[in-house]
Parts: sequence; C-alpha cells; structure tokens
Amino acid sequence: MGKAMRAATRPSHTGAGAPLAGPGIAFGIALASGLLASCPLGAAAQIVAPDSGETVLSELSVTGSGERAGGPVVGYRATRSATATRTDTALRDTPQSIQVVPREVLVDQQDVRLTDALTNVSNVQPAGTIQGRSDTYILRGFRTQTYAIDGLLLSPVNTFQPTQRDLANVERVEVLKGPASVLYGQGDPGGLINIVTRQPSLTPSADMTLQGGSFGFRRAQGSVSGAIPSVEGLAARFSFGTQDEATFRNFGGPENSRHFFAPAFVWNPDPSTRVYLNAEFTRQHSQYDEGLVAFRGRVPLDNIRRYYGEPWSRYYGESNMITLLAEHDVNENLTLRQAVNGQWGSFEALATRASGVNAAGTTLTRRLTETDSIYHSIDSRTEALARFDDPFGFRHTALAGFEIVDGYRHPYTTQGAATSVSFLNPIRGSVPQIGTLTLQSDLRQKLHLFGLYLQDQIEFFPGLQLVLGVRFDTANQLYFQRTPTNPNRPPEQNLTGVSPRVGLVWRPLEPVTLYGSYTTSFTPQTANILNVASPPPETGEQVEVGARIDLIPDRLTLSAAAFRILRANVAASDPVNTGFSIITGEQRSQGLEGDIAGEILPGWKIIGGIGYLDAEVTRDRFITAGNRLPAAPVFSTSLWSTYQFQGGPLRGFGFGGGVTYVGERFGDITNTYKVGAYARLDATVFYEIDPTWRFAVNGRNLTDRRYIEQPFNQFNNLPGAPLTVLASLTARY
Repeated sequence: MGKAMRAATRPSHTGAGAPLAGPGIAFGIALASGLLASCPLGAAAQIVAPDSGETVLSELSVTGSGERAGGPVVGYRATRSATATRTDTALRDTPQSIQVVPREVLVDQQDVRLTDALTNVSNVQPAGTIQGRSDTYILRGFRTQTYAIDGLLLSPVNTFQPTQRDLANVERVEVLKGPASVLYGQGDPGGLINIVTRQPSLTPSADMTLQGGSFGFRRAQGSVSGAIPSVEGLAARFSFGTQDEATFRNFGGPENSRHFFAPAFVWNPDPSTRVYLNAEFTRQHSQYDEGLVAFRGRVPLDNIRRYYGEPWSRYYGESNMITLLAEHDVNENLTLRQAVNGQWGSFEALATRASGVNAAGTTLTRRLTETDSIYHSIDSRTEALARFDDPFGFRHTALAGFEIVDGYRHPYTTQGAATSVSFLNPIRGSVPQIGTLTLQSDLRQKLHLFGLYLQDQIEFFPGLQLVLGVRFDTANQLYFQRTPTNPNRPPEQNLTGVSPRVGLVWRPLEPVTLYGSYTTSFTPQTANILNVASPPPETGEQVEVGARIDLIPDRLTLSAAAFRILRANVAASDPVNTGFSIITGEQRSQGLEGDIAGEILPGWKIIGGIGYLDAEVTRDRFITAGNRLPAAPVFSTSLWSTYQFQGGPLRGFGFGGGVTYVGERFGDITNTYKVGAYARLDATVFYEIDPTWRFAVNGRNLTDRRYIEQPFNQFNNLPGAPLTVLASLTARY
C-alpha cells in the first residue's frame, strides 16, 4: 500500500525526466520569441531537404525548384515520395498504394493529432490511444502500433510509442498500404505510416502559431530555420510544440500536457556530400484514460464524459530519438549512405483500471495497476544506390543495403485491489481500498536483427517499369515475461526469413498509370510456445492492383486500388497449457479504395478517400471463422475541401469544410460488442492578411454527434470529442 499511495501523490518529475520547461504555453512563447529574434538574415541558397533515403544529386542542392521526395508540397497534391522505394520516385511510378497528407492540409484543418491527419486517407482508422498514452491505427483491417520517422522505424521492441506524436515539425505524413518488410524489416501487414520531418534550409524562415479552443485547449508551436554563419554550408532548424488541455472527459485531476522539441542540422561540406542530424524529444503528462466500457453488446453513449478512474491516476512518458545520416555521391551514378539512429525513453503509470461489470450492469469492478518501463535501441543502416544502363538499354536504379538493429525494453507491472464504482454514475475522487501490490508481469525483451536487402527499379522504356526486391533477415530474440504462474525463463528464439516483392507499372497513355504488385511482411513471435524454441514468425502477403489518373494534369489526381492480404501464423492462448500459446490463426482482409488530392480550380483544393473493407478471421482454433477483425468498418469515407479567394476585395479570405463517415465496427475479435456508425462534420474559415499573418477558426463535430472514435477492447473505448472550436493565429517570416 505504501508504494502505491506514495506514487499516487508523488510530485512532478525533475531532472532528466522533467518536461522541457515549466508551464507549457509560457515556455512556448518564450522559446518562439527567442528563435524569431535569432533568425539569420542572409543566405545564398537553399539546402535540399532529406527524406527517408532520398537521393539528392549535387546539382539539385541549389536549384530549389520542383518537388522532391520528402520536401515541401505546394497545395494538397504530392507527386513524389521515397517511402515505398527509398529512392526519390514519382508516385505514379510506385507499384503500391501510397497516400501523402502534406503540411498545407495540416494547417488548413488545424490538426493537432496524428489521428486528425490520417483521417484524410482511405481505409485508415484510429484504433485506440493505449489509455491516453500513444497512437494506434487500423490499416486495411490490421492494427499497427508503431510508425517510421524519415524512413526509420521506431524501436522494434516497443509494442507502442510511449508518447503521442506531435505535428510541430511534420512536413508530410505518408501511408504506404500493405506489407513493407522488403525495405523495413519486421512490420504489420496493413501498411506503414512514415512521418517526414521539416528540414533546415540556408534561406532564413520562421513561423509561430498560437492556438486556443474548447475544453481548455492551449497550444504554441513554432519553427525557425536558417544558415549558421560561422560554418560554410551549415543550416539548422529548431521546431517546438507545447500544449495543455483539460479535455472533455471528466477527469477531475491535473490537465494533460505535452512538450516537444526537435533540432535539425544539415551540412554540405562539398557539393557531393550531405550530412543530416535530426533529433526529437517529447515529454508527456496525461490522465490514464481507458474511455468507456462495453456492456451487453454495446457501449453506452448517454454520458461521454464518464470516467472510471481517479483524479490522481496519472501517466508520464518520455521518448527521445537522434538520427545521423551521411550521403556521398562517388560520381553521378553511385551514392553511398550511412544512417545511425538511437532511441531511448520510459514511462510510468499508476491507475485504477476496469476489470468487469456485474450481470445487472450496475457495478464496475476495478484493479489498481502500477507500471514502470524503460527501452532503448540502436539501428545502423548502410546503403549503396547505383544508376546505370544495361547492354539492352534498360535503365536501372538499384539499391543494396544491410541493417543491424539492437533493441531492449523492460516493463515491470504490479497490481492490487481497488474499490468498485457505479457503472453509470461513477463517483471520482473516492479513495480506493488498496491492498498490497503484487507482481503482475516482469517482461524483458531483447532483439538483435540483421537484414540484407536488394531492390532494382528497371525502366524498360518510358511508361513501363518493373520493381523487384528481396530481403533476408536473421534475428535472435529473448522474450521473457515472468508472472506469478510462469517464472520459467524461455530459450532464446532464432528467426530467419525472406521477404520478396515484385511490382509492375504501366502507363498506357499519359494521364493514366496502371500497376500490380505482390508484397510480404513478417513479425517475430512474442508468444511463448510450449517445447518450441523458435516458433515461425507471423507473416503477411498482399496482392494489389491499382490505377492513378490525373483528372486535371499537374493539379488533381485520383488513385484507386483493389487488394487482398493474408495474415498467417497468428498466435492464440493455449487452452491446455496455461501461460503458453499455440500458433493456429489466419486472417484475411480484402477490399477496394479510392483517394483524391489536388486543386480543382485556382484556390479550390480537395483531399479525401473512400474505402470498402472485408476483414475477417478465416481460420482459428478458438475464434469463429468469419468473425470480423476489430475496429475495421466495412465502409468509410472522408472528404475535405477549401476555397481561398485569389483576387478582389476578398483576396486572402478562405473557407472550407469536410465530412467523415465511419461504419459500425466490432470492438474485439470475438465480436462480443459493436460500436455504431457515425458521420462528423467539420468546417473552417481563415484569413491570410498578408504573407506574414494568418487567422483561422475551425469547428469539429458541428452537429455535436456522440460516437465511439477508437474502440480497443471491452474496457477501452474512446469517445469522439463533442462540438469543438479552435482558433489560431500564425505569424510567418
């Protein structure tokens, strides 16, 4: 009892675990003022922004013209990306569905969550915040709890990132649909989210945004970039975001807060060499919030503020990352790259958690849980990119590389009893009857992975390209979850796997591109299989065909895809040997989707997607075949559009809006409960007084609809926010 109560009343973290500064907004304003004041006033050229493996030739480093993979996008329509190939490739030459949400969309929608940005992409749904701690998503029917930053995956041993993603330094959000193990190693079969960050330039620039809105939301974010005068060819960018909010949930305790700081440097010591250093540091204090509880097949929505925790329930998380990337052009045909990425962080949680509802639906039982967790990882990636013509006159862009990853995490969880509360009218602030906290789980996971990959983009002639790739992985993993009933340390697991990929791109006529592809994925098993030292990994494979059409050349693009994904070797609890698992399951997701992005007329922009999904269990020993996969709606769609006057007395004034529709979903894989369909209306009005100042007011959920936005399991169902108004003021230099 003593440890739990001391933790419940412990003061805020100090020292290495403290937030980046004191009160969030005051810190943001002070930092922004300093950054704006220090912005350099002169520069000769602009450095090319890097991306996830983008190749930049020296002659491009000073032109500043045209879109580059990972660089800024003008408007809502991106044309290039490196996420799918690790080369600067036109989207129309990529044989796999990839959607890009540019920064301009984030600004117009005033997005403050990664979830808000991903709403613009077809067949992508939010799937839970891990009790207010992180972000998880459903991509083409399958859950993913991690993502990549500038093409480098977050720590592979983490089941989730310990902080929610800040958007202050985000240039674009890219979603690669379907398996992507050929370049990224282990991953989920639904796809990969890649966050591309804003990079420095020698040309001075700065921006700062202040936001305020409903439920006590306050936020300041900014960025400043320019040359470092004392070093030739060196530029820096400093981005920050800091926010506080009470939220619409009835916590009764401290406000949620997050503080984010991201320095970045680019150095061109000579025309053929580029060195990038990017770092991110996030500190998050938030209420441990499981949301609403399902009962008798549904989640009551009579009171979306209902909270089953205590005011002192609290979560603290921190995440840190530093990436060093060096590129050198040996000549115009060969580029060498070396990237090293280090990640480390921790989280602490103390909370009462729901554990059951009585048969009458009047009382909710709870337990007290306390968790302390640490993690760290290092990732080294070495690549060579060659461009050449073969004797037959075919043009090749060949990529070869190897990757070494070492990761470790150690969460330690104890639990005890807590008082029950009313299911429909919980009284927060009651003092739980806490007994002795006992061990629930002591998990130690180590992963060492080596991957070797090869890829060739072959252009037979303009309009016909073939992409071939293969990756060989070998891994050694210790996954030891000590519990009161299972204290035995399992043997280390050894894994070997091959991930092939093939894709064909054909342009029968200039506005139309057709493609087809086969891609695969794998994930090492973390399940403990009785008498099996190295169980086979979970695997995924996808067949996809699609098309891209420029409805208006260079302005508006429509893309469509049909796909089928099989996920095999899914583990389930062993019904005979408690504490062990068996590999028995297979799941399938198939569907159709379409996305649109661009400009219909000057000033009239649009982005959106529509998706149909048939995602179900196809074979399992315990789960009924035909059960729907959780949180995956059959039908969903979103559309967002804005118009800004280009001349006359209303020049600079704009308005817009959008609709998001999500069909009903099952909340768990056993299909014991559903959450209903919903449609949400959003709108904005904004005025750019001149290139320096921008004022905007955004409204979300204008009809004040009650709905579940993110189902996770019976005891974790996050309701969507009610009618919310957000005002913002942006200054740019």
